[in-house]
Amino acid sequence: MADELRARIRSGALLPGDRMPTQARLAAEFGVERGTVREALRVLRAERLLTHATKGAPPAVADHAARGPGGPGALPRSTTAALGPRIATAFEQPHVEIRALCLTSVSLTLAMGEPLRQIHAGELKPERVDLRVLLPDRDIGLAFPAAVEPVAAERGAGAPAGTAARDHDLVHRHWLAQRNAQGKVLAHHLLALRSSHGMDVHVEYRAIPFTPPVKLYLLNEEEALFAYYTLARRGADYGAAHVETFDAEGTEATLFAFERDAGPRDAAFVSQSAAWFDGLWNTISAPLRLT
Repeated sequence: MADELRARIRSGALLPGDRMPTQARLAAEFGVERGTVREALRVLRAERLLTHATKGAPPAVADHAARGPGGPGALPRSTTAALGPRIATAFEQPHVEIRALCLTSVSLTLAMGEPLRQIHAGELKPERVDLRVLLPDRDIGLAFPAAVEPVAAERGAGAPAGTAARDHDLVHRHWLAQRNAQGKVLAHHLLALRSSHGMDVHVEYRAIPFTPPVKLYLLNEEEALFAYYTLARRGADYGAAHVETFDAEGTEATLFAFERDAGPRDAAFVSQSAAWFDGLWNTISAPLRLT
């Protein structure tokens, strides 16, 4: 039964996000008892092909399940669509270890919502959670987001002196406020699990002295999720001021997944990504206070 359901997932007959049939329907289809159905579903969850069932709903096909060992990779999806299910799967382990390098922790904070919901619903209970995050230092001149330097023709005659400096300051302060606020929210929700669920939780941020052109998430030494920050010219309002900026949409950045058990190429990428992150963490990064 597990072999047949696995084949349906691998072939695309069951797509990522699809709910499995109910246990009653599966028992009738395969002519077995519900205990056999539960055991088959447990096997597929252990292989990380299915998510955990929720109250009133059967398990769903995991976001990364279309990838088979050594087979073609599943199509990449946006960070918003792909990161949450993978983070939730990572939280099924007794020891959850997440490392992230990003411009802000907005995507990570959003993705953490599902495993936190499952923990509070009693569906997940890891024993230990370790989160390490690298973010840009507040005092560097960010490559992006940054105000566009207007050329003379765009400025026009009589433009107020110091407008460019004001715009850069507005953009930087907005990024800094977002970096700090999202980081605090993420840390607060995770650290609260110590008192509410007795979990051993550790959260640490460090600052890097450059603007990261990519984002990277490492999950339990098993997966590396990688996305490019693709820049575009955008207009944004900062209070009464409208500023043209060079910026990237991080939550919609396309996320590419590499899994340690998907063949030597993916395993090498996961290993090298972890070594790259740890190299930054242990050398040129500095303690970061989100204030």
